[in-house]
Amino acid sequence: MRSNVKKSTIRLLGAAAVISVAALGLTACGSSGSSSSSTGSAVDGKGKTLDVLVGANAQHADALRAWQAKIAAALKKQTGADIKFETFASANDELTKIQTSVVSGQGPDVYTIGTTFTPTAYSTGAFVKLDSAMWDKVGGKSRFVPASLGISGPDAKNQIGVPFASRPYVLAYNTDMFKAAGISKPASTWDGLLAQAKKLTANGVYGFATGYADGYTPWKYAWTFANDYGTPLVSGKKANLDSPAVKKGMEAYFGWLNKDKVVNPAAAGWKDTDAAANFAAGKSAMMLMTTASAATTFNASPIKGHYAFAVMPTIPPGESSAPSKSIPSTSIISGDNVVIASYSKNQDLAAAYVKLITSEDFQVYYHQNFGDLPTNAAAASKIESADKTLAPILDAGAHSKSTPFTGAWGDIQLALTNVVVQARPQLAGSGVSDSWLQSALAKAQQDAQSSLDRASAGK
Repeated sequence: MRSNVKKSTIRLLGAAAVISVAALGLTACGSSGSSSSSTGSAVDGKGKTLDVLVGANAQHADALRAWQAKIAAALKKQTGADIKFETFASANDELTKIQTSVVSGQGPDVYTIGTTFTPTAYSTGAFVKLDSAMWDKVGGKSRFVPASLGISGPDAKNQIGVPFASRPYVLAYNTDMFKAAGISKPASTWDGLLAQAKKLTANGVYGFATGYADGYTPWKYAWTFANDYGTPLVSGKKANLDSPAVKKGMEAYFGWLNKDKVVNPAAAGWKDTDAAANFAAGKSAMMLMTTASAATTFNASPIKGHYAFAVMPTIPPGESSAPSKSIPSTSIISGDNVVIASYSKNQDLAAAYVKLITSEDFQVYYHQNFGDLPTNAAAASKIESADKTLAPILDAGAHSKSTPFTGAWGDIQLALTNVVVQARPQLAGSGVSDSWLQSALAKAQQDAQSSLDRASAGK
């Protein structure tokens, strides 16, 4: 059984080895293992060290260190155990750690992974499945916001991911600029939003801010538009990346910069942090595909108190109403899950750590320092009561949709990201040609379908 798990994981990692910035959540490996702690009493971790892998946060490095120290002290008090935190600064760093763990059969006990890579992690068979006993150890399934569990596993009986942080996608808009332009609120259609952006683009200020060079956001536009048109990126075992719906959506997305000129030309080289800084400086009227975590940047800038969040449109470009087969998608189920490695000999201690970081008090603390929304239901209710500006984000989260739960999703996400990466020289020039886009999507479709076929064959 151990060798089968390891071979499966190595195969998946080998397929993902070309991933650059897009694969930030792909994870681990291992064999079966068990904890020596009893299930009905407090975990005795004296003399033990829990190895935890988390993503680095260069924007909030001091806050991350403070959070780690606070968690380490609390776990030490509860169990007597120490924590060794490891961080990865890029997908390549994480993949190196994962591949080392595959070969050695040892490594971090706990991994924090992006929600969209939970299917890939699940397909390795290398993480602990959360049966009723394990759910109890991490605090109980009922403590979580129901929507946050939507991508913990393929179904309610087969889950590996404990929700840790929620980052639904919304748009932010400058309320002063909207008022000056006589606009009461963002439009409910993408065409209407574009018309508003055109009206707001003047005197060095642009209607939209978005980062075409970001490693995580661009593919989400393709996913959103495909669902809104009624042609999801994956239908069963078939990929639809070269569908007319995806092409039409990507044309609109690229067109904002070159055709409509409602995005700063420099955005061809921007990451989301650059787009957020531009919006915070009052140089753009709206920031698209952003999250609550951006509020920490906005509230430390001149626009504090002069912006609001809104749910993004679900009526796609070129349409005045939802198409008949539309799957209105305000946001992907976005955020972080926590998974426990099967090879870990400290699984009960790992569960105690997970229970701690998903408790009400620590979830509120994390939100206050990083902006991400709680997955703990009591903490989410407390946050909503304290800050009504978050209501649109909570609404987006409640109506968010899961990305396809397939081990091929990491490669599909990468294929779409690569389309945008390869388009950037044209975005920085005269624009993306129709023939090039069609060819790029055909290649993405081929890669996505091949990955889906491998995933299906591996079942």
